[in-house]
Amino acid sequence: MKTLIPISSRGVITIPAKLRKRVGMQPNENVIAETTPEGILLRPTVTLPVEMYTKERIQEFDQLEDDLAKRMASTDLTE
Repeated sequence: MKTLIPISSRGVITIPAKLRKRVGMQPNENVIAETTPEGILLRPTVTLPVEMYTKERIQEFDQLEDDLAKRMASTDLTE
């Protein structure tokens, strides 16, 4: 899909709703702008959820790692 988009005197562009919907862009999201040999490429950013680990969650991970190490030590991997 190609469309003509005017640039304001301040350099602002508005991406039409049809284009935004087509690529799954939501209000207040950012785009990545980069120069290419063909011109300027605008791409939607990808936001991934981040989990902040509590002390209890970190202890869970440590316990699981200890359990795994014990199992691996007791398994004969040469068979």
